[in-house]
This record gives sequence, structure tokens and C-alpha cells, in this order.
Amino acid sequence: MASEKCFAKGSSAPGLVAKGQIRLYSMRFCPFAHRTRLVLHAKGIKHDTVNINLKDKPEWFLKKNPLGLVPTLETSSGQVIYESPITCDYLDEVYTDKKLLPADPFQKAQQKMMLENFSKITPYFYKIPLGKNNGEDMSVLEGELKEKFVKLNEDLVNKKSKFFGGNAITMIDYMMWPWFERLEIFELKHCLDGTPELKKWTDHMSVDQTVKATMFPTETYKAFYKTYTDGKPNYDYGL
Repeated sequence: MASEKCFAKGSSAPGLVAKGQIRLYSMRFCPFAHRTRLVLHAKGIKHDTVNINLKDKPEWFLKKNPLGLVPTLETSSGQVIYESPITCDYLDEVYTDKKLLPADPFQKAQQKMMLENFSKITPYFYKIPLGKNNGEDMSVLEGELKEKFVKLNEDLVNKKSKFFGGNAITMIDYMMWPWFERLEIFELKHCLDGTPELKKWTDHMSVDQTVKATMFPTETYKAFYKTYTDGKPNYDYGL
């Protein structure tokens, strides 16, 4: 789209998706939508992006996805796909160049199991900063998060590989990365202490061309999350 500014309630719907392209409905700072942005970039998929005001959603968007969540994909034939792992799997199946999921059924199942496990970790990234913001003692939850990171570290040690699916980046790495990119903003970087292999993984990921192309400067993240925790998210921050 011509502008990255978000569409809010009362806005006119964007035009039809161009033939041969796919559209991503997103929010610039959403880690779940970040997953889909990573996959679109890694696979070199021609697409356009429409950003949504998640606090004041356009009526036309709710007709496409009644849950009102991002990421949501729309094809040129009007097919709509949502939920971040489903959008990413769909892209990997439909666009067969540079496959990110393994072809082997067991290896693919392993990645799905790892993703299911990681989905139980992501709530910590929100609960801890919000609790701290409210002046609560979050040491117990931080301890639990550190334990989760230790297990991820052990996984890399056992695999003897740079990434979670081998020595090249695969789908599971991109599925997990958005939350690690935000560790500093969530003030949780110290939770990586004592997990050397996981730290190395974050170093390897941070130099990936797709990761670099889809990241925001730390200061931009910090400024957005300040507006978010204040209850007045500025989805267009920096535009």
C-alpha cells in the first residue's frame, strides 16, 4: 500500500488484492504479525501490507476476519486465512520456493511440538513487564521464564546445531524470533544469562537478512510500548 499508516473504524476499505499477489493485514509492532512478515520476506513473496488499528478496528476488516486479529492474509480470489502459525504454514505450502518447513513428516511434527511448547512461553513476555509496571514483584515469574530458556538452551545443546531445526534457519526459528527481538524492550534480556547456546542463537538470528529487514530500532519499539502500556497505543509511531 502507499502508506503504512493504520486503517481505523470509519476508513474506506482498500482496493482488491492484485492478481498474483497476496495481502497481509498487520500491525507494525505486533509480534504475531511479525512472524508472517518474516516468512513473506524470507520466501520473497510479492505482497502488499494493510496495517490495522487494533483498538478501533475498521468494520470492513471485521467482515473479513470476525475475530479482528492480525496477522490475516487475503488472496486475490478473496480467500482469507488467519492465526499466525496457520498463515505461515499456508505461505510455505502455496509458495514452494525456499521451503521453511522440513519435508520429513517427523521433523515437521517436531517443529509443531516445539511451537506448541513455545506458545506457553509467550505470555511471560507480557505478564512480567505489565506486572513490573504496576509495581508488582515479578521475581517468581522471571525465575520460571529463565527455566524455560534453560530448556531451550538444552535443546540447542542436544541438537548440536546453530538453529532449532538444524544449521540453517527454518520455520521454527522465525516463529520464535519476534519475542527474542523484543527482550530488551520487555527488560528481560538478563533472563538469557546462563544460556550460552540460546544467546548464540539470538546472535545468529540477528544477522539474518530477513530478520534485519523486518526489525525496528530498539528506541522505536520502546516508544511504541510506552504508548501501549499507557493504554493509548500509537500504532503509527514513527511514520
